[in-house]
Amino acid sequence: MFLFFGILYLYIHMNQNIEKNNKGEGRAGIDYVGVTTSFYCHDGEGNFVFALRNKNCRDEHGRWDPGAGGLDVGNTLEENVLKEVMEEYGCKGVVEEWLPPITLFREHEGQKTHWLAIGAFVRVNREDVKIMETHKFDDLIWRPLNDLPEPLHSGFQYHFNEQFDIFKKYFPKEN
Repeated sequence: MFLFFGILYLYIHMNQNIEKNNKGEGRAGIDYVGVTTSFYCHDGEGNFVFALRNKNCRDEHGRWDPGAGGLDVGNTLEENVLKEVMEEYGCKGVVEEWLPPITLFREHEGQKTHWLAIGAFVRVNREDVKIMETHKFDDLIWRPLNDLPEPLHSGFQYHFNEQFDIFKKYFPKEN
């Protein structure tokens, strides 16, 4: 039932976003609800990649971010996630699991923002991962989810806390 209402919410807001984007109106997350596809890339061994955001990012400077990108008109969720993984980390990936959509209310420079985030766990080849957007990210780190880098992007921190039971399945296996 929760998934049904999440998808209905997404459909309604995507249509509003498409209409405004096609007219070149407004800013995602501020003038209308932004839709983002978050991705949590892992190597299958319990390690996840995080990139350190720099001053050229829209917000959350100096914070570790697993990755995300606005949903582009005409892309499915999976197409969008895999496109963003290639753009940010220069590698292919396989979507293994989707998280239920969540609503993110944040504040940036005194401006309230509103995002709908749909996250995916994506398996990647660790050796292929590199920073592709060097103008936005200063460093790359691999960490297990039970030893996260700090400070974290607030959107990821919220997603992690809200859906911890799903994330904990990806903790490293104890011997």
